Amino acid sequence: MRRHRGLLALLVVLPALGGCVTDEREWMKLNERYTTEEFRRDREACTKSGKLDDLCMRSRGWVAVNPGTKAEAPKDPHARDLAPPSGRGRY
Repeated sequence: MRRHRGLLALLVVLPALGGCVTDEREWMKLNERYTTEEFRRDREACTKSGKLDDLCMRSRGWVAVNPGTKAEAPKDPHARDLAPPSGRGRY
C-alpha cells in the first residue's frame, strides 16, 4: 500500500512542478525603441498552449537574449555570406 501512495504522490507532484517551468530568456528589439506594453502584447499574441513561439516573436522584430550572451541582429536573408571558405584550397 505504501508503494501505491508514493506513486500517487509522484503523479500529483510532477504535473504541479511542470507548471513552474518558465522561459528564462529576455527579449529586446535592436536599434528600436519599444515599450513594456508592446512587449507584453506581442508575447501574449505569440504564446500558444502555454509556450512562447520563437518564430512569431522574431517576425515581430524581437531578439532573444540569454543572460551573459551577446545579442545578435536577425540575419538578412538577402545578404551574401562573405566568410572565407572553410577547408583547404583547390591547389
